[in-house]
Amino acid sequence: MSQGGQAPQTAGGQLKLESVGCIGLGMMGHGIAKNICEKGYPVTVLDIRNQSAVEDMAKRGAMIAKNPREVAERSTVVFICVNNSLQVESIIRGPDGLKGTLKKGGVIVDCSTSDPTSTLMLAAELAPLGIELVDAAMGRTPKEAWEGTLDAMVGANDEVFSRVKPIIGAWAARIVHIGATGDGHKMKLLNNFLAMGYAAMYSEALALSVKVGISPERFDSAIRNGRMDCGFYQTFMQWILEGDRNAHKFSISNAFKDMRYLESMSDAVGLVNPMGNAIKNSYAIAVAAGGEADYVPMLATYIGKINGVDLTPKRPQSGKAGAGK
Repeated sequence: MSQGGQAPQTAGGQLKLESVGCIGLGMMGHGIAKNICEKGYPVTVLDIRNQSAVEDMAKRGAMIAKNPREVAERSTVVFICVNNSLQVESIIRGPDGLKGTLKKGGVIVDCSTSDPTSTLMLAAELAPLGIELVDAAMGRTPKEAWEGTLDAMVGANDEVFSRVKPIIGAWAARIVHIGATGDGHKMKLLNNFLAMGYAAMYSEALALSVKVGISPERFDSAIRNGRMDCGFYQTFMQWILEGDRNAHKFSISNAFKDMRYLESMSDAVGLVNPMGNAIKNSYAIAVAAGGEADYVPMLATYIGKINGVDLTPKRPQSGKAGAGK
């Protein structure tokens, strides 16, 4: 485990900066790119949906690309932060993809929560070209992404990890080198298994609590500051108690996707995972009800609804949810 670092230096102390590409400027990717830029790295960005983030990065001095090929032409290390493995595969393998353009010695760092099977296949395709694939999955929320205080779970060999660690240190306060390529994404799925499991249990417990006559406020008074309290619980309860829809900006659609990836990882090693499937199905219920763009704490409202319980906050705050990294 290591803390965030500074930009690499030559023996004489002169800064020797990588040229960094950032593809995907969603809720997490924008903060990552912003912090890399603020550390002084030359940055090229690409996002076809989030124009306001692109404009912000241009004001910060970043170059703007029209496709992954242009990012690769200007970069030695490219960070990808998108929603799923299909998008990562398209960015790397597509007609204007990184695979056909990034020079030998280049590094691709996938910060998405991806399927480890896909990650390992891509790494095997890129290796003969002299291109390394690193998985640097993230922990925490867009707030920490903007502040540069995310957690990073990294899969890479020792040499490549040493190379990319200073850049990751621009946006992560806590960097954990899990192991080889693919291990970062495996660990991220395990992390999200726990987190999404907490949310599913909180949701069902709250529904049952109301069913037996205990209000969410009374429920919270027993849990908060006790042994079952934690930071995730507190942000989760900000929706139920305060109507703060932005307390934990991680979409239900992404939670459902991650639990499907966990199921695939379990199947690949022959693990019987009844808890994982139960958690996955909780999010499937919310997605089927049209909640894919809502955030994870709002799962409680959907679980409450199918049980005849109203867990809609009494004081909903303004603001729109939305899927994406």
